Amino acid sequence: MKNTIRILLIEDDKNLSTILKEFLEVKGYGVTAAFNGEEGFVAYQKSEYDLCILDIMMPKMDGFTLAKKIQDFNPQTPFLFLSAKVMIEDKLKGLKLGADDYITKPFSMEELLLRIKVILKRSNSSEIEITQSKFSVGSYNFDFEKRLLKHDGFEQKLTSKEAELLNLLCLYKNNVLERSVALNKIWQNDNYFTARSMDVYITKLRNYFRNDSSIEIVNVHGTGFKLQIND
Repeated sequence: MKNTIRILLIEDDKNLSTILKEFLEVKGYGVTAAFNGEEGFVAYQKSEYDLCILDIMMPKMDGFTLAKKIQDFNPQTPFLFLSAKVMIEDKLKGLKLGADDYITKPFSMEELLLRIKVILKRSNSSEIEITQSKFSVGSYNFDFEKRLLKHDGFEQKLTSKEAELLNLLCLYKNNVLERSVALNKIWQNDNYFTARSMDVYITKLRNYFRNDSSIEIVNVHGTGFKLQIND
């Protein structure tokens, strides 16, 4: 078991990077700093990190592109964005890339620390109990432990959060999965950001099931979602 939680900080503002690195190291984290996207990805490939903190507007490779490369390399790595951009479209783009959080500059150090702790708690949580690992969903087969969704020779590898959410939907099949239950089990909180994040994952899961019209993930207004199989 690792004694020190390791963070990869990729921020092109060297003054801000120095301040953040020193602050996080005082709090007991091990921090590696990089100053552009390309340098950050090289550092990521050379070691293992518990969390990546990515600026968005960077030279050589922006944060969105870097996040996609990190996800392709290892979808288990949690990451959050730092950005001066406050447009909701940018936040949604970050969510669609699988971001665990998105902090708008300027921010307080204590806010950043709190969000880091929440993400790490979420990533290390074993709260979701696997009472069943294999499911038949219409004409699809879902293996939760392998995070694989199969249909007629087609295989879709799921991210950890996609698999956890689909697992819950399967366990509640034809019954309502309350939003608060899913958010607290998978994300450990039900704030606005995580709620929007779950909506993005629901959209992705619906798209994966597009080849079987009998399968619906129904939005139960004001309550949650239902994985419904129509005979």
